[in-house]
Amino acid sequence: MAGTFRIIDTGVREGRANIAFDAALIEERQAGRVADTIRFLRFPPTALIGRHQDLSREINLDYCARNGIGTVRRITGGGAIYLDEGQLGWELVFHRSSLGVAALPDLAEKICNAAALGFKHLGVDARFRPRNDIEVDGRKISGTGGFFDGDVLIYQGTVLVDMNSQQMVSALNIPEAKLAKRELDSAAQRVITLKELLGDGLPDIEAIKSALIRGFTEGLGIEAEPGEITGNEEALARQYFSEEIGTDEFVAEIDNPGDDNETLAGSHTGPGGTIDTFVKLEGPTKGILQRVLVTGDFFVTPPRIVFDLEAHLAGTRLEEIDGEIDAFFAANDVDMLSVAPDDFKASIATALAAGGVHG
Repeated sequence: MAGTFRIIDTGVREGRANIAFDAALIEERQAGRVADTIRFLRFPPTALIGRHQDLSREINLDYCARNGIGTVRRITGGGAIYLDEGQLGWELVFHRSSLGVAALPDLAEKICNAAALGFKHLGVDARFRPRNDIEVDGRKISGTGGFFDGDVLIYQGTVLVDMNSQQMVSALNIPEAKLAKRELDSAAQRVITLKELLGDGLPDIEAIKSALIRGFTEGLGIEAEPGEITGNEEALARQYFSEEIGTDEFVAEIDNPGDDNETLAGSHTGPGGTIDTFVKLEGPTKGILQRVLVTGDFFVTPPRIVFDLEAHLAGTRLEEIDGEIDAFFAANDVDMLSVAPDDFKASIATALAAGGVHG
């Protein structure tokens, strides 16, 4: 049986400050200074991209600047999302051993089913849809994602209470292919809100939080009680914000990586998401991988493993790339929520093929 989860609500915070608190919460849980935690959070109008995504490709930066929409890079993977005060964020931060489930895909399913149970307490027939969505009649009411950092998991989701769908569509650069795949005319048709479902019966935020807590406690077999945000969490969050997460450099860490003539670009989309790769070659016959940059809306954990893979592949002969990718994943403790080593191979292969090169 897990210990009692602490429940905290950090309110409406600027987007980068919200993400910085995530990093602080993870560190404090790793150190054993706070208990397993359920956190609720809210955002002003904000466009968030996943840890490995290309900023300019995912966000309409001009529109966001003109309309006061914040731009933020998460520390979790996944795709770009738009958040505002009409949505409620939730997250669980807990030790790997707390739920008696070790594998990330299994934990994702268990947590999403518990959240769906919370929606049912609001009279909404929500269901988990692999790999990480919660839907009502095929339309998303909550997107989720997470990763392990050592033995601590952070798993996050949102509740679409109400939203400005026009602002969402304008702030994000949503590929037409992604919409066509679901036979949708616009991204707004892909999502549904509690307001649309419940109308005048829409409960207030406190009632929605209570329903989710009930879903988590019943679905996960845990106990949860209101707790306090610690001074150390706030201090660490300020430090992460000022040193990394709050900086423009961090948000723009991946931005237009293929904007020069020497870079080969490739993309591979599988059941677990899209992997985009940007490759530069070197050597007299261009037979050596000088460097590779991997971006996309996939989930792997820990997220830094992607940067380790990029470093591992630098200097690899093209004919040895597949073997080196296999060796890398065999030698590292990686949880693959959505993609497999073959997906990385396929994406690099498409980049090489685009340049008339074959490994």
